[in-house]
Amino acid sequence: MKKFNNIEDNNDKAMPLTMRNYILMAAGVVVIVLGFVLMAGGTVATPEEFSYDIFSWRRITLAPILVIAGFAFEIYAILKRF
Repeated sequence: MKKFNNIEDNNDKAMPLTMRNYILMAAGVVVIVLGFVLMAGGTVATPEEFSYDIFSWRRITLAPILVIAGFAFEIYAILKRF
């Protein structure tokens, strides 16, 4: 956390977003993408087969929580004034 606080920000003070905001926004995008990757389903050899893998804890619970947390973090990253 010490390195994060020492980031030099050469932006104009009148700018609405600083370098820290952009770094936090990038982290939020990574969390959102990770959630969508975890939500991706497996493939089945034929359409007639049914796979119960779509009901796994990872796809039903973990992935949506990560996506929602990522969007909430994006809102925080945009609204926080450093």
